[in-house]
Amino acid sequence: MDAFFASVEQRDRPELRGKPVLVGGSPQSRGVVAAASYESRVYGCRSAMPMRTAVRLCPHAEIVRPRFSRYREVSAQVMSILRDVSPLVEPLSVDEAFVDVTQRVEDGATPAEVGQWIRDRVKRETQLTVSCGVSTSKSVAKIASDRQKPDGLTVVAPGGEAAFLAPLPISDLWGVGPKTSDRLRAAGIETIGDLSQQPLPWLIDRFGSRGEWFWQLARGIDDRDVSLERETKSISSETTFAEDVGDQAKLRTVVSDQAAGVARRLTEQGFRARTVQIKLRLSDFTTFTRQRTLSSPTTDRDTIEHTALALLSEQLSPVRRFRLVGVGVSGLEHRPVASQLSFFDRSGQPAAEPPQSTARRERQRAVDDAVRDLNQKYGSDIVHFGPQSSGPQSGSNRRTP
Repeated sequence: MDAFFASVEQRDRPELRGKPVLVGGSPQSRGVVAAASYESRVYGCRSAMPMRTAVRLCPHAEIVRPRFSRYREVSAQVMSILRDVSPLVEPLSVDEAFVDVTQRVEDGATPAEVGQWIRDRVKRETQLTVSCGVSTSKSVAKIASDRQKPDGLTVVAPGGEAAFLAPLPISDLWGVGPKTSDRLRAAGIETIGDLSQQPLPWLIDRFGSRGEWFWQLARGIDDRDVSLERETKSISSETTFAEDVGDQAKLRTVVSDQAAGVARRLTEQGFRARTVQIKLRLSDFTTFTRQRTLSSPTTDRDTIEHTALALLSEQLSPVRRFRLVGVGVSGLEHRPVASQLSFFDRSGQPAAEPPQSTARRERQRAVDDAVRDLNQKYGSDIVHFGPQSSGPQSGSNRRTP
């Protein structure tokens, strides 16, 4: 999709059309640009740029707060269109996907016709534009989709992959980040074509197994299939503060909210997690993580929050100020329809969190559902949970939104 978040905002708000739009956080804080409209890009604005920098480049830009629930809604509509083309759809993100159209081509359609059909239908049904890259491999198709943005269609014919790639900058190759680009340029390799001409042993000597991968991609060789399911390895939430925070009560409140959001997403995506992690960045930019593995995988909000707060407490001190805090879970597995609750963990010791009664689980699920619906309708921070009680009568750890 073309400048997806910004394009959705311009579509939904006619007064923004034709104007430079920056979707993201406030320039007075440490917000970043989540999406920049094409009108703002002519001034040098781009995604992942600090909002403060983007505003200096384009002072008259309209700054819009992200509406992620809205973007997911539109994304689902686009993905549905793609699945009408082929059942083999692999989403890469909310605004990008691979589609295997082999069957359509074998049935007589040309690759260009399939790409044009996708563009026409997305525009007709969503009033948004999409750029398509068509090729025999995923990596070449991805690069091709960026060649004629916005609203572009680039077809790389079979056998033409290497010639298409050759003049492009080395940074366009899949997996070649800034540091790798610097190392390659230091060796005189500026383009993908330059890389394809290097001896394979030379690349392996410098980059290990990645060297062979780069060498193959540079020649247009990529035999990966379109996968119907991309493995989710972790779910997390982070907050970067406008000013460094040393207030421990505020830090705990933020971590509580993050834990609730992570637990909600676990439930929505059908996973449960075995490991809870916090990420911390100090005022001097020192960044570190701490994690704890649970006795059994869970989706329980209170368990995730309890663990995250315990990890946070171990790192708090009167002199420490934090620039960023985050909560994440990993060790994900698909949640079964039902599971046996246990009073004991695998070591035979009492479980850290007691099993809940069916009635309490139902009450908690109802609260979680209500909070999720409110957040989706009015914004992700419209409802906050208060801290858990800690007094002698607080055995239920009940919290009030």
